[in-house]
Amino acid sequence: MREETEYRPKPLVEIGGRPILWHIMKMYAAAGFHHFVLCLGYRGSMIKDYFLNYEPMNNDFTVRLGHQAASAKAPLEFHDAHQEQEFEVTLAETGLNTQTGGRVLRGSRYLRDDLFMLTYGDGVADVDIAKLVEFHHSHGKLATVTVMRPVSRFGVLELASDGQVSHFAEKPQTNSWASAGFFVLHRRVLELLDGDPCIFENEPLQRLVAEQQLVAFRHSGFFYAMDTYREFQYLNQLWDSGQAPWKVW
Repeated sequence: MREETEYRPKPLVEIGGRPILWHIMKMYAAAGFHHFVLCLGYRGSMIKDYFLNYEPMNNDFTVRLGHQAASAKAPLEFHDAHQEQEFEVTLAETGLNTQTGGRVLRGSRYLRDDLFMLTYGDGVADVDIAKLVEFHHSHGKLATVTVMRPVSRFGVLELASDGQVSHFAEKPQTNSWASAGFFVLHRRVLELLDGDPCIFENEPLQRLVAEQQLVAFRHSGFFYAMDTYREFQYLNQLWDSGQAPWKVW
């Protein structure tokens, strides 16, 4: 992704003219969740600028300059307000080199409730967020992770003993499960996070597994992480063609 991320953080890489971060937030908002804590690292100031300028960049507006003009009417007047859900976004600096668990721990001071959701800033899906939360409540454990069956990067062949190809499948789904992110977590999970070097996907998740506190929510629909320029192009093609499965709003 160097073509896109050398000068901006990956969450600001655009799909259809909007940052992938906006698409992820819209997915949550469609399920009724509007409060976000963004854990900032690489070029986090650019994400701050995006939200500080969000209203004027998405509206026509009139600006009144000078003391008399400003005192007569509001110095800034928006016109034809964009039809957008109300987002409440807390932008938390979590360090340039902090690992994933350390970022969650630093950002946790802004959490309001015992239950919170966690995901990454570079993947989109048609996960039913409301059902995910309902599923989490149903099992009573500390953590839920959304899982999906990944697609093989390669064509898969079955061979007879003499080398004859008996079956070929072009990039089939595998039989294993992989994390798609989209976690639901109880605040007690924060006790497993040990400072900036902590990698959430390592010891914390392993301890949750060992203590039988991690349950998988199986997702059979669409999930796509934007890790390469080719994947960036593919997601934009889906959006431009009106066939973006993650557009649930």
